Amino acid sequence: NVFRAHTHHRKGAIKFRPVDAAERTTYIQGVIKSLDHDPGRGAPIAKLVFQKPDGKGLESNYIIAPEGVHTGQVIRCGPEAGLHVGNVLPVGQIPEGAEINNVEHHPGDGGRYGRCSGDSCRVITHSDDGYTRIQLPSGRKVIVSSNCRACLGVVAGGGGCPYPGNCCGMYTPVCPVGCGGACVCGTK
Repeated sequence: NVFRAHTHHRKGAIKFRPVDAAERTTYIQGVIKSLDHDPGRGAPIAKLVFQKPDGKGLESNYIIAPEGVHTGQVIRCGPEAGLHVGNVLPVGQIPEGAEINNVEHHPGDGGRYGRCSGDSCRVITHSDDGYTRIQLPSGRKVIVSSNCRACLGVVAGGGGCPYPGNCCGMYTPVCPVGCGGACVCGTK
């Protein structure tokens, strides 16, 4: 048999909303309506609800949830958004040393770097020619346009058992670090 990915229950595309004039100049704001699990993904996702640009109705999209966000929280997207966890800003507006996630490679692509559970990228430096150097979770450094967007904070869902499958008695009853039968991660 050929392997087929089980994507039936997936929620949809997990990326930033398309950039519009309001987000390019000031900011727009949305509300986190729910924090959900997406099958096949370790990190939780947040459903954001925005008002449509024409003011008639609501639109929603999913983003990767950073640690510390909650339902009902207001998320701002744009260059004038504040420096709070969950807000989406151009990387040129984010101070050096800040932890960010879901960083775009090209402006408007929705996010490419730092999307796994517990991951984050770091802003290294800004240059005068409109580019920003970012350090990826692997340690590699990339240069992206300062107009690329990123979400502030670390992706939620990190931390789990340091010895998956072993110290919790799922495969072997003996803890691999020899703690005398007591589980190191505290789940048993």
